[in-house]
Amino acid sequence: MTVTATSTTTPPSALDAERADLLAQLATARLTLTNTVRGLSDEQGGERPTASALCLGGLIKHVASMEEQWVRFVVEGPSAMRYDLPDGVTWEDFAAGAASEFPQWAVDHQNDFRMLPGETLGGIIARYERIAARSEEVVASVPDLSATHPLPEAPWHERGAVRSVRRVLMHVIAETAQHAGHADILRETLDGQTST
Repeated sequence: MTVTATSTTTPPSALDAERADLLAQLATARLTLTNTVRGLSDEQGGERPTASALCLGGLIKHVASMEEQWVRFVVEGPSAMRYDLPDGVTWEDFAAGAASEFPQWAVDHQNDFRMLPGETLGGIIARYERIAARSEEVVASVPDLSATHPLPEAPWHERGAVRSVRRVLMHVIAETAQHAGHADILRETLDGQTST
């Protein structure tokens, strides 16, 4: 499998300096993450070589899904991040694992951390590249990086908080870089290689 960098679809000259810098930093973090699977088989991408439940393919799936959801939030607002719970289930029940039924978004979130049967590293990377292209398109077209939306209700969001497009991008960059570090440790544990 050959991993390629996600390219910027918007010509750099069409972007103001801040957007260009933010997108360049995100592209660097993405490349660092995807380089960790360079030369691996699909089976290796799904292995869990540490005490953690994380695998390389799952980390890339998770980061791609997270980026996709945050970019949808930029466009759609809080409706892009619905965290509904089944009737009668509280956030405390959910956090304690005491819910008798888990909502589909929670199941999907857990599945994003693993490679499911039939998934390939090539397919995961291709999806991530499509999401990256969409992110770049949205960042290039949004009128104001200071525009905000309220965050939806969820226990991991402070009540009444809002996020600007700029802050969303900074969050996506930070999370991508954080998981690139996790991925580097997984790769080194797997076969002694690092992404650098």
